[in-house]
Amino acid sequence: MARMRFLFLSFTVVGAAFPLAAASDFAPAPQQFRQEIVEPFTESHGLPAGAVQLIDIGADSRVRAFAAGRWHELQYGRWLEKPELTPRTGEFVFSDAKGQPVKVPVPWREVRQLVRFGATNFIATAADPFVAVDGRFSSMGWPSRFRVNQIAVGLEGRLVLASDSGLFVQREDGYQALGILDEFGRAWGVKDVAGVAFDSKGQLWFASKAGVGCRGNNGWKFYEGKDGLPWNEFTGITAGPDGAVWFGTQLGVIRFDGKEWHYRQGPRWLPHDDVAQIAVDAQGNAWFATAGGVGLIQRAPMTLAAKAEFYEEEVERYVKRTPFGYVAEAHLRKGADKSSADPHDSDNDGLWTSMYGAGECFAYAATMDPKAKARAKKAFEALRFLQKVTQGGTPAPPKGYIARTIRPVEWPDPNIGRLERDREEQKRDGLWKAYEPRWPKSADGKWFWKSDTSSDELDGHFFFYPLYYDFCADTDEEKARIREVVRDVTDHLLAHNFVLIDHDGRPTRWAIYGPQFLNRDAHWWPERGLNSLSILSYLAVAGHVTGDAKYEEASRELIGRHGYAHNAMYPKVQQGPGSGNQSDDEMAFMCYYSLLRYSKDEALKGMIRYSFFRYWLNEAPEMNPFFNFAYAAHNLAEAATNPWGRFPLRPWPGWHEDSMKTLCGFPLDRLNWPHKNSHRLDVVMLPGVRSRDLDSPDRRTRGHRVNGKVLPVENRHFNHWNTDAWQLDYGGNGSELAAGTVFLLPYYLGLYHGLIEKPSR
Repeated sequence: MARMRFLFLSFTVVGAAFPLAAASDFAPAPQQFRQEIVEPFTESHGLPAGAVQLIDIGADSRVRAFAAGRWHELQYGRWLEKPELTPRTGEFVFSDAKGQPVKVPVPWREVRQLVRFGATNFIATAADPFVAVDGRFSSMGWPSRFRVNQIAVGLEGRLVLASDSGLFVQREDGYQALGILDEFGRAWGVKDVAGVAFDSKGQLWFASKAGVGCRGNNGWKFYEGKDGLPWNEFTGITAGPDGAVWFGTQLGVIRFDGKEWHYRQGPRWLPHDDVAQIAVDAQGNAWFATAGGVGLIQRAPMTLAAKAEFYEEEVERYVKRTPFGYVAEAHLRKGADKSSADPHDSDNDGLWTSMYGAGECFAYAATMDPKAKARAKKAFEALRFLQKVTQGGTPAPPKGYIARTIRPVEWPDPNIGRLERDREEQKRDGLWKAYEPRWPKSADGKWFWKSDTSSDELDGHFFFYPLYYDFCADTDEEKARIREVVRDVTDHLLAHNFVLIDHDGRPTRWAIYGPQFLNRDAHWWPERGLNSLSILSYLAVAGHVTGDAKYEEASRELIGRHGYAHNAMYPKVQQGPGSGNQSDDEMAFMCYYSLLRYSKDEALKGMIRYSFFRYWLNEAPEMNPFFNFAYAAHNLAEAATNPWGRFPLRPWPGWHEDSMKTLCGFPLDRLNWPHKNSHRLDVVMLPGVRSRDLDSPDRRTRGHRVNGKVLPVENRHFNHWNTDAWQLDYGGNGSELAAGTVFLLPYYLGLYHGLIEKPSR
């Protein structure tokens, strides 16, 4: 294999990594934000089964739903029937501004909308709008050949109608069609207008298959998929008091805040995707009449610290597993009932627990909260046990070996049928190991421990240990325990030519770091850069924690004789955004962070900073706060000088805003609900850069929004940061609870590095 040539031969990096606040255009994000909180109402809350026809917020601010010919009012979380508003055949009854029943001779099944304007009430059917005021009821003379889709009342009390023949405004002599022209005088296609509304500024909005239009002081402005509009199967429009405009569709709801479009679809957000009507109360809470009940989305004031505590409590109560407290996710035995959580082992318990524990280390360093320190200590003991549990039994690997995970022997034996599955896997992956037992027993006979430990696990352990050592270990005894664990695993790698040796005497499938593989085995060239980065970070961590110079010497040997610094300059084979592997990306960012924090080799760190910059550019569209914050922690105030000039390594504009949008946008509900996005108008398909994309009969599997960035976190679900951020559709049924680590780690990391304001006490 020809040697790879690198353009940048040497680097000098100027600037200081800390404090980050030295950047003139940077301000820490505020703690306060608005969190979306969802509450669905169905039969279990007192509503009839099936569709809700109308949703109404009266002058008394009470919320009522009309379903199956009955009005129901929400009282203390229950929907109670209002018998005084029950209509008879051929009539419709509602409550007026004074709370008195009003009966109108319109069949209740035909009513599509109820609109109040002071003491005047408008009732719309598909055939005609009607007006009821002071006990008088009359038709408004709409031409019966046109279908009424929605009505709106302007500030002066004038009616505007959305119909299947266009948009009409009420005049004294009838109805006049509104001409809708763009800035070039071209007519917009609005033959069938599905919705119409006036917003809080008095601007007129309409919605049709062609898109959305808004008439302000400067004329019409139009929005299509290319402008960020997510979907166009509209059922109506409702404006809120805060200036936001809500759009109901047959597949979810949309909120436009004046700058961005926000799409909410699926059971995480709604009891049913088919939304017939929306009402917004005085606080800006949106209520939805759907085909499966009433939905509510509140945007409640919250702090990031309170959100973190919410996730912390869920992790403690439902997710932690075994007395050691391993953190991954939890299966729910009873549907979406979190109280039925039954967490099981995962393939990467060591990695996920390491990332959770690292977050707690940053939390303690930033806040000195003793609860964070206790959680970090619990994580350390869990991770330390993964090293100790492998020793003393039969079979046993060499000292320092770390297990993937453990499970109690009372559970079913995980070795049964495993060898057959491994042999099948070997047909796909020639380097896969088929051996027995994959799950040996501990020396005390209490645990199965999983072997064939991967580089993912080691990356996690080496990310956590130095943070715990620096921030949380405050006694000589505790520091000695950390030094022992780090020394044992690192010495294991040194003793075995930089590979992790399993109990069968052979290297594990993925923990391969030696030059005999990375530089001289064609099977390993794709992993050369990433695994070189990993081992250099391990050695830097070991040198920092133990103080032993031999680890720095080993690092110099790998760099000087085997080109590992140059290997790490090209850490992953990628073809642009969306072409990488998020598991590798997650590992890389942990290793970059550790290497730059703990290495004493300034020449190496100069090269790695530039490598980190190139890697981060590929990940920037993913709006990942962990990636962004880990990068900013080292390169926010940096610049690089090489033989061809000097250039900044600062993250590009938008990194901080994107990170905070993701942190603020994370739903409190961490259940694995499905999401559908492949139909969206604002999505651009990603070219097929992976084999599975090319083989897919439906290429609409991966993509990004028209702004070049991945879908917001509100439209996705993932347990960990190793999930493909470019994926469009997500399965699930709400029967698995994910940990909040994906929020906690970047939040605490940002808090420690001054990227987020400290919470007030």
